[in-house]
Amino acid sequence: MQVVKQRQRILDYFGLKKNIVALLVMVILVGLGEKMAERFLPLYLVALGGGAFSVGLLNGLDNLLSALYSFPGGYASDKLGYKHALLLFNLIAMVGYVVVIAIPNWHAVILGAILFVSWTAISLPATMDMVATVMPKNKRTMGVSLHSLVRRIPMALGPVIGGALIGAFGETQGVRLAFIVAFVLAGVALILQQVMIPDEKRTPVREGSSMAYGLTLLNTPLQNLLVSDILVRFCEQIPYAFVVIWCVSINKITPLQFGLLTTIEMTTAMLVYIPVAYLADKNTKKPFVVTTFVFFTMFPLVLIVARSFWVMVIAFVIRGLKEFGEPTRKALIMDLAPDGRKAATFGLYYLIRDIIVSIAAFGGALLWDASTAKYIVDTLGIGRALLPFFNAIASPTTNFLVAFGFGLGGTLYFALFGQDLGPAANPIA
Repeated sequence: MQVVKQRQRILDYFGLKKNIVALLVMVILVGLGEKMAERFLPLYLVALGGGAFSVGLLNGLDNLLSALYSFPGGYASDKLGYKHALLLFNLIAMVGYVVVIAIPNWHAVILGAILFVSWTAISLPATMDMVATVMPKNKRTMGVSLHSLVRRIPMALGPVIGGALIGAFGETQGVRLAFIVAFVLAGVALILQQVMIPDEKRTPVREGSSMAYGLTLLNTPLQNLLVSDILVRFCEQIPYAFVVIWCVSINKITPLQFGLLTTIEMTTAMLVYIPVAYLADKNTKKPFVVTTFVFFTMFPLVLIVARSFWVMVIAFVIRGLKEFGEPTRKALIMDLAPDGRKAATFGLYYLIRDIIVSIAAFGGALLWDASTAKYIVDTLGIGRALLPFFNAIASPTTNFLVAFGFGLGGTLYFALFGQDLGPAANPIA
């Protein structure tokens, strides 16, 4: 009897229900396959002859498609229900995997990536809708944190397995094998989620609901959060796709060591999720969000001096700590969104954010080296006057320093203008 009470106390503490457990299982299976392959896509593109341009294009498309998919992903969840929406999104990702497996060409990889690289973005509104529906309001940060924590398990393990496959079979064959595994795991997840997640009762979305309606829901606190979030994501995305090239190709650590760095990053994030969620549900949220923005900002600055594996360990611990207040930020968005429109409003927030941030992601290639600027001039015949400028400034150091500047601006903006909501605060109409 005492054991049963203790187990129930633990379940109540974490807010665990059948729907949430099913969601977490799906996240592990899909995420493990995805991160085995997706994390090494920049190396795969370069191995197939795509060069820095293809890496910048991939990263830019990832952010742009994350934005474009977010709002329809949220609308689909509101319209179809999160269960059927997740079924649709998994099928789309699986088609993308098939394209990459079947056609070892960098153009085909980009085409396949259009279908799978933004799976998280298109499914996240449905996931957050499910958390907001199933979890009580005073446990939403805990629910989002559990999702974020479990999502880091495949993020930690996937790159290690992917790195081992590359080490054993080479950059091209190893990545293709990783995508085969990703396809199989996504199929298993698809079956399990449909069996384990019951159909939910939904209030039909009002006819005439539109993006314009959603824009009216971005109140002043959400607008201030959005502005600071955009600047901080510039800091993250400018160097994002080039971190693996900096570590593996320039500073000559092995793919397996890079996988271990990613494991260190994810383990660090997982260690802070639960205690931070507990504190954030009981206290004001602003300090947690500011802290996470600080860690975002520090990462590219530390990476500049990370020339050995052990200094890179320090950099990736900092990168892991950037997740300190991420669940708190997502829970804040859901608190401010209206009932019945939470998924669509969440998707709209990400639509606006990621459309703008996609510019920074592609711009990272221009800052990394001058080959991208030359490719644009040679292919499109524009920007020739700017080519000497990029020849003079483009370098990994420039990329990292510009990223740091954007992060600093976003952190200061939220520290000055961000909304500080207490645990008992009501959503703002």
